Amino acid sequence: MLKTILILGLIVMNSQANELKHEDSPYLQQHANNPVAWLPWGEKALELAKKENKLIFLSIGYSTCHWCHVMEHESFENDDIAKLLNQDFVNIKVDREEYPNIDKYYQGIYQMMNQKSGGWPLTVIMTPEAKVFFTATYLPPQAKFGTKGLSEILPDMLDLYANKNELVSLMVKNIENKTVQKSIIDVEERKLKIDANLSNLFMFQVHDSYDQSNKGVGTAPKFPRATTFDTLLDVSRINLDLDAKRMSEEALTAMAKGGIYDQIEGGFYRYATDEAWMIPHFEKMLYTNAELIESYANAYQMSGNKLFKKVIDETIANVYARFEHDNLFYSASDADSNGGEGKYFVFAYEESQKALAKEGFSKEEIAQALAYFNITEEGNFEEETTNPYLSNHPTPEKIEKIKEVLFNLRAKREYPFIDYKVQTSWNALFIHALFKAGQKEKALKSLDALLKNLYLKEELYHQIILGKSAKVKAYLDDYAFLIATLIDAHQATLDESYLTLAKKLNAQSIQKFYKDEQWHMSDDSFKSIAELHDASYRSSMAVSIENILKLAYLSDDYNALEMATKMLNLHASKINQISASMPYATKVALMLERKIVVIKATKEHLLANEQKIGELNYPYVLRKAEKQKSYDACTMEKCFATHDNMDALLQEIEAMKF
Repeated sequence: MLKTILILGLIVMNSQANELKHEDSPYLQQHANNPVAWLPWGEKALELAKKENKLIFLSIGYSTCHWCHVMEHESFENDDIAKLLNQDFVNIKVDREEYPNIDKYYQGIYQMMNQKSGGWPLTVIMTPEAKVFFTATYLPPQAKFGTKGLSEILPDMLDLYANKNELVSLMVKNIENKTVQKSIIDVEERKLKIDANLSNLFMFQVHDSYDQSNKGVGTAPKFPRATTFDTLLDVSRINLDLDAKRMSEEALTAMAKGGIYDQIEGGFYRYATDEAWMIPHFEKMLYTNAELIESYANAYQMSGNKLFKKVIDETIANVYARFEHDNLFYSASDADSNGGEGKYFVFAYEESQKALAKEGFSKEEIAQALAYFNITEEGNFEEETTNPYLSNHPTPEKIEKIKEVLFNLRAKREYPFIDYKVQTSWNALFIHALFKAGQKEKALKSLDALLKNLYLKEELYHQIILGKSAKVKAYLDDYAFLIATLIDAHQATLDESYLTLAKKLNAQSIQKFYKDEQWHMSDDSFKSIAELHDASYRSSMAVSIENILKLAYLSDDYNALEMATKMLNLHASKINQISASMPYATKVALMLERKIVVIKATKEHLLANEQKIGELNYPYVLRKAEKQKSYDACTMEKCFATHDNMDALLQEIEAMKF
């Protein structure tokens, strides 16, 4: 009987499965059994809409997105909503991590139409010719929260297109015109240059949005803006600006002690839902942790703060424990488990008390432990549970044993879903972080594994499901972050093969993505313009310009230096006006203005003095192996210092004024 029921269940599932069942993407697989007749992005879906003269319903999300799960359960598993969608729309599902260029383009249109930043799930309704006239993020099936539901919106959109076609055409035309205008660089803007006081402009803008009470930048929801803190640290180092150092270190300390950091296992969640860093959105993203490891490593180098070193070590360990497979790293883990958001991560007071007592802790030790992690009877999360954050109580003597007991409590629950795809871009970011954290051996192992699996027959690919073939060719993000990491590998080892490959991929990147003075996200027919703004992570356009700049210095290539300067100056107006929104581009602009210093010596001498060079206060330093007896410090214009020992050379670099 049970066997018969299972067979019938499989028949029902298979009969309901849509076209997504053939896709590799974990996110698309999550939707493969929806009653909605989903199609993956591609010519087949777009041509079908034209042929049948149907509106396109485009939904963009990713596998570990909480509100994507909510919308799926409420609407895409809802037979009534599915009937509306299947009858009158061609329905397309996109994994934003598989197609970041498509997501970037439609997020830009959403932002333009709604005058606010977008998010996921992103909902887009288009004409049969794929022209946008409606955008939204999460939508409920029926009206709530003062928002119309899909049951009303879908018929409204059909009526609008059928009976007010002229209005739809006007909307489409206006959106297209604004999209084109946004990408055009004004003639007058071309004459501008990066402001000589850029570091002060950046400081003023960051200070204006800095949360003096809770630390960090902005209000709830509050994101860990790693590139902002990195650029503040650079400003501190080049200007001896103590306020820049203070803001960065205060924010990093607040996050390290807060609930955005997993106090039991290590690693950061994606963002905090409150201003005080207490309650996170419980997703863990590889890119978030990669960028924050770098920030904490830079801050640790400047301060020697042991808390920062602890965070670096624990975060790396957590990524290896949860995401690592054969020296490569999965993309993310979900916020949801055991039927709700955060259920794996939070603690009930009585349960925690009993678990500690069972392991022999005294009443006093238990009280101290729970007070230290702020685990209280009333809790700070749902159902009187607590997401731990550090109090001002003294660290318990047996802290590691306490964390082990709390970890074992968690281990009885189901760990959230892990998105098991391996992306070139995010893996390169994490390997870059390993280099910054001094984990050279681990970084080199993972870099070699990444190249082996995703650089195939001299073609770079965007992602792979391990055990399957790579299909999607690389985007600008992939090239930018991998080239940067190859430069790291060269600097760590002075092995010329890494530099040779970096130069080769850099030339390919320019040829593929830099067209008509604009960086594009992809090398295909889908036109998505890259930007200098840092979004979920650093701008790949800014990193691409930085790569060209560094390779210019390492190769004495004046044409490349001129190219990088021109690429950045084309956007001088925006950098000057809103540098706080593009901190990584600001960092590159400061690097260009203050100049990179190249230390030249024999390979043996450079490797022997690696630690000393790494401890330099000046942030923009590269190493170049030369067959010579002296130690030289050079910019592109001149060698300004020559000595017969490294210590004297480093002292002169620290004292330099350009």
